[in-house]
Amino acid sequence: MKRRDVLKSMTALAAGSMLPAPAIWSEAKAQARNETLLLVSESGPNNLDIHGFGTNRPGYEVAWNCYDRLISHGTKTLENGVASYDRDKYTPELAEDWNVTDTSATFKLRKDATFHDGTPVTAKDVKWSFDRAVTVGGFPTFQMKAGSLEKPEQFVVVDDHTFRVDFTRKDKLTMPDIAVIVPSIFNAELMKKNATEKDPWAMDYAKANTAGGGAYKVTKWTPGTEVIYERNESWKGGPLPKIKRIVWRMVPSAGNRRALIERGDADISFDLPNKDFVELNQAGKVAVVSSPIGNGIQYIGMNVTKPPFDKLEVRQAVAYAIPYQKIMDAVMFGLAKPMFGAPEGAALTTAWPQPHGYVTDLAKAKALLAKAGLPNGFETTLSFDLGFAAVNEPLCVLVQESLAQIGIKATINKVPGSSWRAEMTKKEMPLISNFFSGWLDYPEYFFFWCYHGQNSLFNTMSYQNKDMDALIDAARKAAAEGDTAAYDRDVKGFVAKAFDDVPRIPLFQPYLNAAMQKNVSGYRYWFHRQLDYRTLSKA
Repeated sequence: MKRRDVLKSMTALAAGSMLPAPAIWSEAKAQARNETLLLVSESGPNNLDIHGFGTNRPGYEVAWNCYDRLISHGTKTLENGVASYDRDKYTPELAEDWNVTDTSATFKLRKDATFHDGTPVTAKDVKWSFDRAVTVGGFPTFQMKAGSLEKPEQFVVVDDHTFRVDFTRKDKLTMPDIAVIVPSIFNAELMKKNATEKDPWAMDYAKANTAGGGAYKVTKWTPGTEVIYERNESWKGGPLPKIKRIVWRMVPSAGNRRALIERGDADISFDLPNKDFVELNQAGKVAVVSSPIGNGIQYIGMNVTKPPFDKLEVRQAVAYAIPYQKIMDAVMFGLAKPMFGAPEGAALTTAWPQPHGYVTDLAKAKALLAKAGLPNGFETTLSFDLGFAAVNEPLCVLVQESLAQIGIKATINKVPGSSWRAEMTKKEMPLISNFFSGWLDYPEYFFFWCYHGQNSLFNTMSYQNKDMDALIDAARKAAAEGDTAAYDRDVKGFVAKAFDDVPRIPLFQPYLNAAMQKNVSGYRYWFHRQLDYRTLSKA
């Protein structure tokens, strides 16, 4: 069979596997199209509980829209015209007013706020939710700790509608941390009713049920297939959203997701390959929004406890073997900022992300392997999150091919998206392709998560260095005290150490892209990189 005939057969097969438009919309016909939003993405939530073990990024979207926080962020417009959250401006959500001193923050709660079942929201619910976040362990507890929110004794019920947070230390990140997804407010009495002696925080219940008072509530969840939301008509945390019903479908095939948005059957499509976003934008039939992901880096990580990646020369060899420009051209299609190839002798800054000095140099890579005592290379596995295969898979193929040229045989390991977070926490994968973005857009926050020895979650490389820890801690202290000179020195210090020790190799700062029908408006970029349904509308 000729190549063109093979391609025709593949095209016909793909077309036959597409979900037909009537099937996609069958459940939404009961309501007007302009009150129902259909979005499609590569993968969906594995847990509806932001505090759950191994909750993936799509799970954040559920928590953001179904639960309230005490405070949120204002809006600003980015240089490219995209609406974005404003890091430096806080707005009311469940709290209608607050007062911050050197020792505490006191929040006055809305008296008309209720949970989805009609139960009034009180300060007792807020304390129970904060207590849960700092107690359950894992990601939520580490996230709270990032803002010096560490123990239940810090959280005080003053009266039914007044809640206070007592500070353990001065920390610039405390207030920003209260506005992220983790300190979502749960219906404490409902959760307690579904708790058990072995499960005092009702983790099993919250995994498959929402127990909040946010703008939307989940009415149906079929893992791996769809999530359906209905608007909370009693929501008081902001203007009532325009969209009454959200249908979120998981469509693994990128070709199908593109076809659905092009045909007009889907309203919003996420997680497409960058090539598709570029072509859709050029065609002009749908709107494509792109914005750099703040504090975010796609990287190749090497577990420094797994030989031979415990040797600096091996890590440096890998850094010189990465096909950086090929990845930018063939995977990202220009929708990313390169984080490599800084000129020799270039001065470090306090900006993050910023490029390192490594470039593709196979001769230098081979020499470094020989210096490490591995002139013939070695075998390893290169793992990635299959839930975000649109970028990870072609990226890993290019890295695999380049490593083979210096004698490193890397077998690609595709980890299901629902299991990726859990696999990362085991710290058994020697070589990974991964993405991390810090919710709080400060370099010391990123490094707290990714390089600090006390952080066991997103420090995916098991990297331990006391000097690095001291620099990160010092930068946080200097930021809290307003010591600009010390802060600048410490930030440049920990960036330099990260580049010198190279436990992870930054590749690029990607853009967050979404394709949507032109009658959809109100899109806003958020630090969590998920959709906020509350501001969306359809003409």
